[in-house]
Amino acid sequence: MRLTITRVGLSAVAAAVTLLAVACAAEEDPATDPGEAADDTVAEDTDPAEDADEEGAQDDVAADGPITVYSGRNEDFVGFIFDDFEAATGIEVEVRYGDTAELAATIVEEGANSPADVYFGQDAGALGALQDLDLLTELPEDILDTVEPTFRSREGRWTGTTGRVRVLSYNTDLVDEAELPDSILELTEPQWEGRVGWAPTNGSFQAFVTALRVAEGEDVARDWLAGMLANGAVEFQNNTAIVEAVGRGEVEIGITNHYYLPRFQAEDPDFPAANHFLPGDIGGLVNIAGVGVLASSEQQAAAVELVRYLLSEDVQVFFGQNADTVEFPVVPGVDSPELPTLAEIDPPDVDLTNLEDLQGTLQLLQDVGAVS
Repeated sequence: MRLTITRVGLSAVAAAVTLLAVACAAEEDPATDPGEAADDTVAEDTDPAEDADEEGAQDDVAADGPITVYSGRNEDFVGFIFDDFEAATGIEVEVRYGDTAELAATIVEEGANSPADVYFGQDAGALGALQDLDLLTELPEDILDTVEPTFRSREGRWTGTTGRVRVLSYNTDLVDEAELPDSILELTEPQWEGRVGWAPTNGSFQAFVTALRVAEGEDVARDWLAGMLANGAVEFQNNTAIVEAVGRGEVEIGITNHYYLPRFQAEDPDFPAANHFLPGDIGGLVNIAGVGVLASSEQQAAAVELVRYLLSEDVQVFFGQNADTVEFPVVPGVDSPELPTLAEIDPPDVDLTNLEDLQGTLQLLQDVGAVS
């Protein structure tokens, strides 16, 4: 089953950027722990950008730099990639790190005067909001052709760099995987009463609910949320707390992102849990970390080279093999040995740009009593 999300209206875009900051404050970046600094595994003598065709509006412009990146991704996780890019291309990079949504809101406030050349966020909703305000420029075709449309802007204004998949983490001592549903919508059935953990205030959960609203309609989303509450879903503050509870047997199943469980298993190989993927189901939503080039940038050619570098094989392999934060590479042919391929996940055909409508999701969560 594949779902196609239609485009939402633009009237709440500016408000959505601000509201995203509230939700993303409750969302854990895949690399927020200082101990998760990455080794320099990207080869410094490799310049993927030199092998790419110079297509698009930037073709005749020298890629000199310097460029400024607003990065919502943690410095310990991606900082060395910027260093390697500098070494490979000679383009100087200045990075401002911060919260994904707050940086997007800053760009909105700065407008055409923003010093940012590149926006690197961990959430498609913020990228979609910037696109809808015409603050991102169209990327060259060679970049867009590298990534499947599911994982990039349908208008060509941003591209995903890695993916994270919604899963059901379950306690392997208490649940047989054969018992688990094929759709997240089935968790409202009586046999799952009191057995499921969720985090309604969490940003990634709210992104899923946004996708559910637009894919299946407000009534289906409202009924599912109300059904989960009636079925005694156990509330947790965030994804880490959910997986901890699954391991303890406090709940048998948790609605979360795929990369939290491997962290626990890296510390304890006997941690009694596994991830259950939901191929083709809206519950198996693939959200992305992604990147866009600012329309106001005076260094667009250099900025585009950084985008190409983030999609290079070396960088994509790193993202797919980093033991602490294994993510899904978005470039076909680059797979993670610890994860199924995105083709096997068969993610729902969601236009991730449309996940910016957080205002409606928050209102719905409040209306049903899932958040106060």
